[in-house]
Amino acid sequence: MAKVDSKALGAKRSRGDTFAIGDMRVAAGSTATVQLPISRLSTHTEINLPVRVLHGSKHGPTLFVSAGVHGDEIIGVEIIRRLLGKVRPKTLAGTLICIPVVNVFGFIQHQRYLPDRRDLNRSFPGSATGSLASQLAHVFSEQIIERSDFGIDIHSAAIHRTNLPQIRISDDRPKANELATAFAPPAIIISPLRPGSLRAAAMEAGTDVLLFEAGEGLRFDEFAIRVGVKGVLRVMTHLGMRSPSSSLAAKADPIRSRKSSWVRAPEGGIFRAQKDTGDLVHTDEVLGVVSDPFGDVDIPVRSQRDGVIIGKANLPVVNMGDALMHVAQVGKVETAAERLNQIEAEAFSDPMLDEDEVI
Repeated sequence: MAKVDSKALGAKRSRGDTFAIGDMRVAAGSTATVQLPISRLSTHTEINLPVRVLHGSKHGPTLFVSAGVHGDEIIGVEIIRRLLGKVRPKTLAGTLICIPVVNVFGFIQHQRYLPDRRDLNRSFPGSATGSLASQLAHVFSEQIIERSDFGIDIHSAAIHRTNLPQIRISDDRPKANELATAFAPPAIIISPLRPGSLRAAAMEAGTDVLLFEAGEGLRFDEFAIRVGVKGVLRVMTHLGMRSPSSSLAAKADPIRSRKSSWVRAPEGGIFRAQKDTGDLVHTDEVLGVVSDPFGDVDIPVRSQRDGVIIGKANLPVVNMGDALMHVAQVGKVETAAERLNQIEAEAFSDPMLDEDEVI
């Protein structure tokens, strides 16, 4: 796979040797933390969007990495924290913009949505005079998306669900597919753009964005974090923003899927899962059992296709129709399990952090 010519990019870079964002100009080869004003609380306390800008000493593309669009998605915060420890502006080609907590309101409250109960990821590109969610989306669109050539937006499953680390892209974006391959996650899922999403607004602005889904809301997952950190560094290497490293070389190809669906509870009760994320399953294979509290009735839950489990519910108490297992159809079923095992082993093959820092 050919690397991107970083010298041909950077069209959105600020003029001269500085990078302009908000009311600041960041000098080449330096780092700055920018506070972008959003709104005020009812107490008159000002709320800002904190942004860390690493403006490289060499010319290259601008990449943003965002997390916490939903306030309970904390895995991305840790991915960005570790990423920032591995990038130096003096050796960086281009500009890296990191936004670890986009939905600052939800993050403070440990909640997915904003105080107005709106989903920020359905509010893009936003409006300066709209709802609170719309105003926040507007600031992000104007200050981050429009200044970037590429982006990586990090998400997690909702509370009581977990996702296998995966990159989601739309079908008609060859550059996004190229970057997703460079990221080398366990799975690449082709999924349509949702109206009002960050990814849809970025496409309209001409910025290709990878959506990285991994883990569970309000929980850390070491495997997901390691895949995320390495994936972002691989994308940066592919874009020519940093020097290649043998320790980041992918050992196996991701599984790819164009079709996935949730297997739902046939009856209310207690669900006892027999499969986990990353497991290979076949059509009609039992994924688990739904039982009544007395144990008088056991109803098997079966897979509707051959594929890999990319998401599952963690809460055993279920109602009829609740989503239990998310199964993605894959083309090379016979090698999928082996490749997933290789990717997991590779994620833990080097320390990346001290033992006393493991979460």
